[in-house]
Amino acid sequence: MDNVKKQVARELLRITAVKVQPDAPFTWASGWHSPFYCDNRKALSYPDVRNLIRDSLCSSIEKDFPEFDVIAGVATGAIAQGALVADRLGKPFVYVRSAPKDHGMGNLIEGYLPEGSRVMVVEDLVSTGGSSLKAVEALRAAGCEVVGMVASFTYGFPVAEQAFAAAGVKLVTLTDYPAMLETAVESEYIRKESLPTLEEWRKNPSEWGK
Repeated sequence: MDNVKKQVARELLRITAVKVQPDAPFTWASGWHSPFYCDNRKALSYPDVRNLIRDSLCSSIEKDFPEFDVIAGVATGAIAQGALVADRLGKPFVYVRSAPKDHGMGNLIEGYLPEGSRVMVVEDLVSTGGSSLKAVEALRAAGCEVVGMVASFTYGFPVAEQAFAAAGVKLVTLTDYPAMLETAVESEYIRKESLPTLEEWRKNPSEWGK
């Protein structure tokens, strides 16, 4: 398994950014129920982990998406990390709201974004892909080209993979659900007895827990 995948997974587990609650599932914005929750935003409170994720995202961008003009973070989870990445790469930064502001200028995209810009999108986590691709739509509607997206973590759901393929957006992530489970079992963060539930949930998350 890729060293970065294991390293990022290990560090997120170390700071308890991952919660496993089969008996008290979380409810996502999509309405899905989940025994597993990953809060990448917690990494911002730990400088070493924050810097690891920033540097790993920068390395992924430089390797897979060398030509772009602007970094865009997806609100709210990727605003801070996107700004850190933009600062390290010396690029302009904007962020995309989930909905237009209901006062002032009513902006959906915050910051200066010239039409025709080639935009690299930074996301914190990809689940169904809905909110991530909504940001892509907003950037394209503003007359910009989205060159790709990087994220810290993905569940790797087929529905998300299909949505990204249909939208023509290349997604690169630092770590994923299988790597997280493998690392969590190795470090005894979760019990082996929990694995069947966690693996069964990922097979059909929209129906699990109903």
